[in-house]
Amino acid sequence: MAADPRRISRRGFTGWALGTTVGLMALPATADGSGSAVSPADGLPRNRPEARGVDPRAILAFLDEVKAAGLELHSFMLARGGDVIAEGWWSPYRADRPHMMHSLTKSVAVTGVALALQEKRFEIDDKVISFFPDELPAVVSDNLAAMTVRDLLTMRAGHDAEISGSVWRQIKTSWVAEFFKVPVPLKPGTKFVYSSAVSFMLSAIVTKVTGQKLRDFMEPRFFAPLGITGLSWDVGPGGINPGGNGLTWKTADALKLGMLYAQQGRWQGRQILTPEWVHAATRPQVAEGEYGYQWWIGPNRAYYALGLFTQMSIVFPDHDAVLAVTGAIDGSEYLTALVWKHFPTAFGAGRVPHRHDAYAALTRRARILSVQPHLAVGSSPTAALISGRKFKAAENAEGIVEFGFTFAGNRCQFTMRDGRGTHAVDVGVGRWIEGRTSVTGNKLHHQYQPDSMLVVAGGQWLAPDTFEMTWQFAETAFRDTISCRFTGDHMTFDRSVNVNSAARYLPTVHAIAS
Repeated sequence: MAADPRRISRRGFTGWALGTTVGLMALPATADGSGSAVSPADGLPRNRPEARGVDPRAILAFLDEVKAAGLELHSFMLARGGDVIAEGWWSPYRADRPHMMHSLTKSVAVTGVALALQEKRFEIDDKVISFFPDELPAVVSDNLAAMTVRDLLTMRAGHDAEISGSVWRQIKTSWVAEFFKVPVPLKPGTKFVYSSAVSFMLSAIVTKVTGQKLRDFMEPRFFAPLGITGLSWDVGPGGINPGGNGLTWKTADALKLGMLYAQQGRWQGRQILTPEWVHAATRPQVAEGEYGYQWWIGPNRAYYALGLFTQMSIVFPDHDAVLAVTGAIDGSEYLTALVWKHFPTAFGAGRVPHRHDAYAALTRRARILSVQPHLAVGSSPTAALISGRKFKAAENAEGIVEFGFTFAGNRCQFTMRDGRGTHAVDVGVGRWIEGRTSVTGNKLHHQYQPDSMLVVAGGQWLAPDTFEMTWQFAETAFRDTISCRFTGDHMTFDRSVNVNSAARYLPTVHAIAS
C-alpha cells in the first residue's frame, strides 16, 4: 500500500522536549518599526506579522496548541503578502539545512509537468502508452490503452490498489516497464487511488519528451527563478527522478512553492506558471473533492502540498498567505486540524496594532529550539570493559555481522558491519556530536538507504549495563533509538524509530564478544 500521508495512524510521542516549542528569528527594526528586511540566505523579505494583518498572539496560540498536542515539528515558516512574518526551527534542524520532503515532492513534480505542457511538449489528454512503445507489455488492455496524462495527474489511472514509494524504491529494473505490469481493472478517470507509481510516470514522460531528468528540466524554468539552490532529487533506473518522492530541499523552498501558486504563478514580475494551470491544479478534480492535480484540497479554498510524516506547504489563496512546515508526525490530520482552527481566522485586513509583548514572546522562543532529549552526564565501568572489543552477532534478519564500541572520554565510536560494509557513528556521551554515517536503516526509514546521512548522535548510560544512543538524522524525519545491554560477554541490540510507514522496531539482535 502507498503511504497516503494523511492516513498514517498517530502513535505516542514520549520522552522528548517538544515542550520546548519553537523560536522565531528576530527581525531587524526599521524606522517605521515594521522590521522589513530581506534574508540573503533565501532572498525572501521579512516583516513583523502586524504589518501584514496578523496578530502575533494568533501565531503563539497555534504554536501552543501544537506543543500541547505533542506534535513534533522541525520547522515552520509563515508568509503573507510576499513577506515572511514568522519562522522557527527545532535544533538540530536549521534554516540552511535541507529536509526530505516525501510526497510533497508530487506537487513539485506536477509543476514540472505544467512547464512542459506550457511548452507544448505534450498534451494533457495524450495517452500514456504513446510515450513508451518499447516498454509495453505483450498485451495492452483497453483500460491501459485509454489511460491519459490527465488520469495520472488526478490519481485516477484505473488501478485498484495503491503503490508506495517504499515498494517502488526496491525495484532495480525499469520502473516504466513495472508500471505497465500493474493491472488496470478500472476505467481510467473513474476512481481516485493514491499512488507514487502514478507520479513517477509523470516524471518519466517529461524525461522522455525532453531528454532531461525532471530536476534538470525544471532548473532554469522553476528552481533558478525562485532562488532554490542546494536541492537534491533521487534518481531511479533509467536516470529518471521518482516524481512522487525523493526530493530534499529547505523549508524556505517549500514556502516558495506555495507562494508561487498563491501569486497565480507569478514570481518577481515573471510569469512562471499560467493562472489557468494554478486554478485547475488547486481545485477539486476528483469526485471525492479532496484532490486537484497532486495538490490536496482543504477547507475555505485552501490547498496544500503534503509529504508523509508531515511536510507541508499550505496555501490560503484568499489571504495571500502560505504556511510551510516540516516535521515527524504520523498522520497529518492531527496538525491540519489545528491549522484550520487558527487559520485563516488569524489573517486580518491591513495592519493591526503592534503587540510588542506578544512579538517579544515569539522571538524569545528562539532560546528553546530543540527536539533533542536531555542526555544524562555520567559513565559506567562497563565502558572500559567493552571498549575496543568486537561483538559477533548471532544470525539475524538484518544481516548484521558484528558490533564494536570504542570509548574515549565523552565520545564513543560505534561500528556495525553488515552486508553493505562497515559503518561508523560518532556518538557523544552526555552530549551531541554531528557527523555523517552510512549505517543501514532502510527498514525503519520508509525504505530509504542513502550512502551517507547527516546524523546528530548522543548517548547515555541508563544503567551500568545499558548504553542508549539516539541518532537524529537531521535532514529527514527519522530519529533512531538504540539500546545496547551488556551481560558478561553477551550483548543485546535493540533499535527503533520515531516514525515509519512500516514497523518501528527491529527484532532484538544477540551478540557475543569475540
